[in-house]
Parts: sequence; C-alpha cells; structure tokens
Amino acid sequence: FRPWTLHGAVVPVLIGGFIAFRYIEVDALAVVMLILTVIAGCLLQSAANLLNTYGDYQKGTDTVENETRSPELVTGVLKPKDVMMMGLACLGLTCLIGVAFIFYVGWKILIFGALAMVGAGLYTAVYKYHALGQVNVFVMMGVLMPLGTYFLLTGELDWEPVIIGLPNAFLITGVLGGNEMRDYYEDKEANVGTLMGHFSYDTGMAIYRFECVIAFVILAVLLIIGYAPWPCALAFLSVYDLYVVLMNSRKAAEDKHASFMLVPLCFKLNWHFGALLAVGYLLYWV
Repeated sequence: FRPWTLHGAVVPVLIGGFIAFRYIEVDALAVVMLILTVIAGCLLQSAANLLNTYGDYQKGTDTVENETRSPELVTGVLKPKDVMMMGLACLGLTCLIGVAFIFYVGWKILIFGALAMVGAGLYTAVYKYHALGQVNVFVMMGVLMPLGTYFLLTGELDWEPVIIGLPNAFLITGVLGGNEMRDYYEDKEANVGTLMGHFSYDTGMAIYRFECVIAFVILAVLLIIGYAPWPCALAFLSVYDLYVVLMNSRKAAEDKHASFMLVPLCFKLNWHFGALLAVGYLLYWV
C-alpha cells in the first residue's frame, strides 16, 4: 500500500475541498463528504501502487537483482494474485464511496469517477510503459483530484482549484520523476519506456529539478497577481526542503543512497508544500 506516499492523494483533495468551503455552507454533511473523498483518493492511489507492483512483476521489470525497489513479489512474501485482487478491491471500495457521491451531487460526478478508475487501474498497463506516467499523475492527481473534490462539494466547475493546485501538481509529478530517475538504468535495461528513459540521464535530472522548482515560481506569480490569497505564502516555508532536494540530486548520479533519496525527499517537499498551501487558503477565509 505504501502508506507513507498517500499524502499525494490527501493534499490535492484538501486543496479542492478548502477552496469549495469558501463558497458553500459548511455543514456536517459537507465535512463527511470531504472525508470520504480523502478516503477515496487514498484508495485510488493504493490501487495504483498495488497494481503497479503486480504489473511490474508480471512484465519481469522487478527481479531478484533489483528487489529493493519492490520486493514483495520477487521474494515470495506475497502472491501475485493476492496483490492484484487487493488492488481491484481498492477500486471496488472506491466505487462504493462513489455511490454516496452520486446521491450527494448527482450523476455527473460519474465522469470524474470513470476517469479516476482509468487513471489508477491502467497506470502500469498503459501509461507507465508508454512514457505517459508523469502525464497521468499530473492530470489525475494534480488537476482532476482538486477539481473533482470542488465539483462534489459545490456542484460546479471552476478554474480556481486547478490554478491554485497547479504548484502541487508539478510537485507530485516530480515525485514520479524522481522515481523514474532512481530506476533510470534498471528501467532502460528492462525496456520499461518511462518518460525519463527517453532522455539522457542529465536531461532527466534537469526535468526532475524543474518540476520541483517551478512549483515555487508559479505560487510566487499567483501571489503577486493577487490570484492566490496571501496566507498561501506559508508554502514557502518548505523552501529548505527544496534546497535539500536540489543538493541531493547533484549527488544522485554517483551515490546510490542519494539516488534512492530522490523519491522520499521529493515526497517530503510535496507534503510540506502542499499541506501549507492548503492550510494557508483555509486560514484566508476562516
């Protein structure tokens, strides 16, 4: 399940939810719907994690030689069928929660639900091996999660959750970029076909750094033009995390530990930045 990664789903939902709370009457039912959305988001990400582990094992990408990446199946701790069934069970539970969403806001929420099923269920089978993994994460988690949450709570579509959530969208994409850089040479050998694998190692690392840095640039622009409320500047408290990410990336090519840390350090940056951004928006209207 990789629970330490699930804030990747929690943060965009909170961003969309806190923005929606500014425009609706916040009652107990609305809060319950937000909580259910957080749970659904975590289930979707868990499904993607589990089905990715299963898919990589079936394709022969995960082997005994690189078992530190995802050891559960190659070491025999878990059975492939059990992992696949648990991933499908997570999708099934998400669908059950979706029934409550339909009663709350209407059938149109099914559009977001269908896109979520496609994004999570087919991540490994379709997107990852065709250089679309980062695109999938950017769109599904960075854009559709905050927008879908906003729609659920308000019944309307608006650009605000998309634009306010844009910095976080780049950061969560950067986490996957770090994953692809950590596994760069193993994925090349296994012909995985990730986005980073289509570039040189140095170019891929430059993309990874860009995805981390651009989040701060976009937020600065949104604050300067007055689109983002000023308390969202709290997210800049995570600038030290950015510094650590960038310094670590300089050593990754020659240091195995630094290469391994490309993912957890970016996750930490994403968590701190995204949570502070969401809290800042909440503080603005409370």
